[in-house]
This record gives sequence, C-alpha cells and structure tokens, in this order.
Amino acid sequence: MAASPTVDVRALHAALDAARAARGLSWRQVAKEIGVSASTISRMANGLKPDLGAFAAMTTWLRMPAERFYLREGIESDEEPELLAEIAPLLRARKDLTKEDADYLGDLIQAAARRFRAESDARSG
Repeated sequence: MAASPTVDVRALHAALDAARAARGLSWRQVAKEIGVSASTISRMANGLKPDLGAFAAMTTWLRMPAERFYLREGIESDEEPELLAEIAPLLRARKDLTKEDADYLGDLIQAAARRFRAESDARSG
C-alpha cells in the first residue's frame, strides 16, 4: 500500500513567510487575509500541521498547488525539485508581469541555475 501524503509544514511556512515579507505584511495581517487564526500560523512555525481547511486556504492565498507541499511518509529525499518548476507558478501569478516578462525572468533564473550547477560540479569533481 502506498504511503499517504503529509504536509511539509516547514516548506509551507517558508512560502508563507516569503509572501508575507514580499508584500510587507505582518503575520497577523497574513492570517486575516487567509482566514485563519494567527495561532494556526504560529503553531506551524513550531512544526505543527494546519487542519485541511487552513491548508487549503493557505495554498489558495499563496496561489500555489497544494501538491507542492506534499511529502510521502516514510520516503525522504535530498533531491530538490527543479528550481524553475517551483518558481514558474509564482512568476505567472504576478499581476505586474506580462507573460513575456515572466518567461524572460524564468529564462534568466534557469541560466543562473545551470551556471551554479556547473560551478558546483567543477568544485566537487
């Protein structure tokens, strides 16, 4: 039987924190916009999972797919997802960017990631 997914609370809280900082909001303001209690978010900082309704509200507020924050119980992986796969939805969700702008930024990020990876490989190889 396949392991059921669980929430990567650390990643979800980090995404909320990044969005909060980018928008210049307090945690209390974020909680109000999402429609959850500030204590729910505070508990997440300590590793406690939000309930299903709060989780759905948070991913909706972030405009990110819920699957982005799933982990498989009993399966640990050090492999990071492709950077652009994580960033592209955020770029597309920006109302201040045209599709062309988002594509251009994605290309820049992808080129930088390739360079960093090549430099890292050269140092370790």
